[in-house]
Amino acid sequence: MNYEEILKNQRNYFNSNQTKAIEFRIEQLKKLKKLIKNRESVFYEAIYKDFKKSEFDTYTTELNIIYQEIEESIQKLPKWSRRKKAWTNLLNLPARSYIISEPLGVCLIIGAWNYPLQLTFAPLVAAIAAGNTAIIKPSEISSATSAAIAQLINENFPSEFMVVVEGGVTETTELLEQKFDKIFFTGSTTVGKIVYQAAAKNLTPVTLELGGKSPAIVTRNSNIKDTAKRLVWAKFLNSGQTCIAPDYVFVDVIVKDELLLHLKDFIRKFNYSFENDNYVQIIDEKNFHRLTGLIDPSKVYSGGESNLQKRYIAPTILTSITFEDKVMENEIFGPILPVISFSDLNDAILKIKSRPKPLACYIFTNDRSSRNRMLNELSFGGGAINDSVMHISNSNLPFGGVGNSGTGSYHGEAGFIAFSHFKSILDKPFWFEPNLKYPPYSALKLSWIKYLIGR
Repeated sequence: MNYEEILKNQRNYFNSNQTKAIEFRIEQLKKLKKLIKNRESVFYEAIYKDFKKSEFDTYTTELNIIYQEIEESIQKLPKWSRRKKAWTNLLNLPARSYIISEPLGVCLIIGAWNYPLQLTFAPLVAAIAAGNTAIIKPSEISSATSAAIAQLINENFPSEFMVVVEGGVTETTELLEQKFDKIFFTGSTTVGKIVYQAAAKNLTPVTLELGGKSPAIVTRNSNIKDTAKRLVWAKFLNSGQTCIAPDYVFVDVIVKDELLLHLKDFIRKFNYSFENDNYVQIIDEKNFHRLTGLIDPSKVYSGGESNLQKRYIAPTILTSITFEDKVMENEIFGPILPVISFSDLNDAILKIKSRPKPLACYIFTNDRSSRNRMLNELSFGGGAINDSVMHISNSNLPFGGVGNSGTGSYHGEAGFIAFSHFKSILDKPFWFEPNLKYPPYSALKLSWIKYLIGR
């Protein structure tokens, strides 16, 4: 593909103002939803080929979220895009003040492999809703899904409006050399830094959805059985290949043994396997070897089994873990759950604060004081109290990271904002013209100006 030519055509199309009409945006969103629905079977097949993921999990964790994003955008776009009044200060009266949203222009959306539909289409929906054109680069690692996305977009939309570019590092590198008006990237912190550096050369605004070691903190006065049930579901969903999965559990030593017993029991009850349609493959051999290298057999409390041919790693709990263990160096992104104990919540908070800010944090407690303290002291992208992962299902909650876990947010109106610029306008009539700001200056004029601005 000639990327310069594609960008030129998209910029010309954007400058024709066709994408700015609210009716056009809504029409494209409806068309996209209809196309996805008509090809659900194709996507089920592609996701299964990449992950052995069931239709149930594909719908609930991928398609359902996409449909929600599209429907909310269609319903609320007129409100989101409406001119918003702003207060006019005394100094500028009798002017009016308002804010106008406008699309940024030509956008690059780089998707991730772990939820290849959701993490590609959700930002695309936001870009369309805001009135932009888009070049979409799905992850090459989930190759079957990438091909299915490319077929849907490239066969049904003009390339000057949106187009899918398939490929790997070479293609992504070449795309990043171009000048975009917005770059949206979902992936690792390491690659996120590369994207950020490339964007900086053109002062291109970016949204980076990255990751990190998201903790789950369990205090002694939590409901331990329910905590274990919710943690097991959240951790082993998608075989742990979820950016907001609880990466490790930090538990009060008083209830550690009780929690471990319940964790192990729920893994047994849920009976994770490909045959039961509730478990998925590790995406490739590279990640399989990376993950098995993190499992210290002497610290396995439950699980630990693996099969390279099937790319299977059993739900695994590690205990007697410290922050110096290899498994605690980087985000795990797999079905391995280290459990670390603390005896003083103060020390636990300080330990988490000493590490890079995570994408998510999950606080399990019935103690209001402990909850509020952790919410006030710990910095993280988003999270939940007495639950895990489910905050992503509420589009009223902006989704994004902070620090090493990302910059910017999306979902719902936050996505519209991420792909928009907001112009501030002071609209002043000619019929009144005070001379305060014009020469000659005087002490009296200065005193009036101070009065009008409240100083």
